[in-house]
Amino acid sequence: MPKTYENPRYPYRRSSDQDGARAHHRVIIVGAGLVGLAAAVDLAVHGIATVVLDDDDTVSFGSRAICFAKRSLEILDRLGIGAELLEKGVTWNRGKVFFRDRMIYDFDLLPEGGHRWPAFINLQQYYAEEWLVEKAEASGLVDLRWKNRVIGVSEDGDGAALEVETPDGPYQLSCDYLLAADGARSSVRKLLGLSFDGQVFHDRFLIADVVMKADFPSERWFWFDPPFHPGQSALLHRQPDNVWRIDLQLGWDADPEEEKRPEKVVPRLRAMLGEGIDFDLEWLSVYTFQCRRLEKFRHGPVFFIGDSAHQVSPFGARGGNGGLQDSDNLCWKLAAVLNGQAPDRLLDSYDLERVPAADENILNSTRSTDFITPKNDISRVFRDATLELAENHPFARSLVNSGRLSQPAMLSSSPLVTAAKPDTSVALSAGSPCPDAPLSRGGEKVWLLQLLTGDFAGISYQTSATRPSHGDELAKLWSSSVALPVLTVTDKELGPDTQADTFWDAEGVFAKRFGARAGSFYLIRPDQHLAAHWPALSAEAVAAALKKSLALEDPCLNT
Repeated sequence: MPKTYENPRYPYRRSSDQDGARAHHRVIIVGAGLVGLAAAVDLAVHGIATVVLDDDDTVSFGSRAICFAKRSLEILDRLGIGAELLEKGVTWNRGKVFFRDRMIYDFDLLPEGGHRWPAFINLQQYYAEEWLVEKAEASGLVDLRWKNRVIGVSEDGDGAALEVETPDGPYQLSCDYLLAADGARSSVRKLLGLSFDGQVFHDRFLIADVVMKADFPSERWFWFDPPFHPGQSALLHRQPDNVWRIDLQLGWDADPEEEKRPEKVVPRLRAMLGEGIDFDLEWLSVYTFQCRRLEKFRHGPVFFIGDSAHQVSPFGARGGNGGLQDSDNLCWKLAAVLNGQAPDRLLDSYDLERVPAADENILNSTRSTDFITPKNDISRVFRDATLELAENHPFARSLVNSGRLSQPAMLSSSPLVTAAKPDTSVALSAGSPCPDAPLSRGGEKVWLLQLLTGDFAGISYQTSATRPSHGDELAKLWSSSVALPVLTVTDKELGPDTQADTFWDAEGVFAKRFGARAGSFYLIRPDQHLAAHWPALSAEAVAAALKKSLALEDPCLNT
């Protein structure tokens, strides 16, 4: 099979930790995949050093997770690889749904303007991992140890103890906190004897990465019961390097090893693509849907992130994107605790915020699988009737489920956020991810999320009518014990003497998306979620909400 990507090989290096008594580190991460590397880079951004252990010596083989959702792009941009993703990746917002021999409708996931990022970028996972390795190494705070396999894990007082196997033999480590990012077959999870419960769906799917030059648009195409693969489903996605991802439903009785043989795969793809298109196979895999998770994601000093904590079917692109949100949620809290800004109980909120998000992903993934693979004849009749209706009746399209595509988690029920009073009229609820918006300063366009770089921040919306009184409250806030940078967004173009942290809402997008009006104030968490908002700034209210966000005065977080 031809290769459009050559996996880098990272050398095993003996660590000084192998030469003496058990060494101790504040944070150890097991797994140098997408999520583990993102966590290491994120902690480095917050000034926290980590040791990353991985039993391999390269990034992932095969394209694996290829759909990076808008929220993941925002996270990865904050970690420093957004430009690479945008330059290399295939951007898309649109998709088409086919039933049998015809298209029944198309959709646009991002129909409005004023967005820096598309709804999705398709990119082979190994590229993102390689760029994160480079960021980790450049940080000077990440000790990447390849060919270091964890063979023992236990709690040790207030931390965790590990036994690690290397080409030079075993050695021991300990840490204050351990992050398990070692995937669906997590060795850490197994070594701790934790149950990974859920549902296995009785169906198999073929993944084929195909190298070909085709003039198909950069869209998501999904077929139900197509003529080239009757009774089953199919999916087509474009990736960089003239690589196309094709998923074909096979049925539960399919033999995984037999179906991966090129002589079985090529005729299936030829029927789909037509005789006039030349292609080569680059990567093949046969998988079975599984939806399952740990009961809890925190176990004392051990935290599970990504597939080690939860597993979903690939339809909807909720696996890798959900894992990046895990890391994004946990790392700022871990940094706050290690830097002495918050008590350990803040880390209990990782479970409280990410377990419901995982349940939502599992629910959507399960429903997608049930729709794509009906379990009996009656279910198939209802599904096919829905598809027939969807062709001419828009109301039925919301019932078609070819994979509910990844969405950011809403944290409105989190004990860390401060809900607005019922009579407060706002467009954005506390706990929502902060929407991006184009702003202007000195004739140059900037993006709001580029200004929110990993710390708590305030956003003040001012008009000519609010500046004098609002300025008094800002002065009171800055003179208090709360160390909070504040960005000011105005409804008027800026003069030459305007302060450096003031920006003009030139297109009115900020005011619309935030429901901003004269005097509005917003408290943003380090993970760019909205912690609280007020129709008018109160320094005392902001200070109280910040303390709540750090669990400084909320012992109810203990689980």
